[in-house]
Amino acid sequence: MQLVSCTEERHAPAILAIFNDAIANSTALYEYHPRTMETMKNWFAAKRGGGYPVIGLEDGAGELLGFASYGAFRGFPANKYSVEHSIYVRGDQRGKGLGRTLLSAIIDAARQADLHILVGGIDAANAASIALHEQSGFVHAGTIRHAAFKFDRWLDLAFYQLMLATPAHPVDG
Repeated sequence: MQLVSCTEERHAPAILAIFNDAIANSTALYEYHPRTMETMKNWFAAKRGGGYPVIGLEDGAGELLGFASYGAFRGFPANKYSVEHSIYVRGDQRGKGLGRTLLSAIIDAARQADLHILVGGIDAANAASIALHEQSGFVHAGTIRHAAFKFDRWLDLAFYQLMLATPAHPVDG
């Protein structure tokens, strides 16, 4: 397996399939309807526009097994050192440690980008993702009860954060 920088041309169909599986079969995404290739064009454009990485993990045959990325945590200028990350692993590859590899890669990318806070919004019932984040140094920062309604039940959204030592010299403006 190897980490790669995902591109729209090469990886959009595989990322779309991973997203749509998560929408249909999990509470990892609080969405009801499958995304489209048009959605992926906009998603990649937003990543490029913000200078945000999309890091993939491919097998020896070049198939995408999972990916991680981050984007703006909030749209205010003073939040420029905080990002919200996401990690998705293909359904048939879960439980093999790929999430840990991708989380480590996205943390390294955030450090290199001189960011200060990584935030993960995790469905509070997702014990595996919560454990992964806690093992990587993330701490619980709060939970919004009944933040969403999916699969005929209310869902709680837990926020986990990792504080990085970067940037060395943050500035206003």
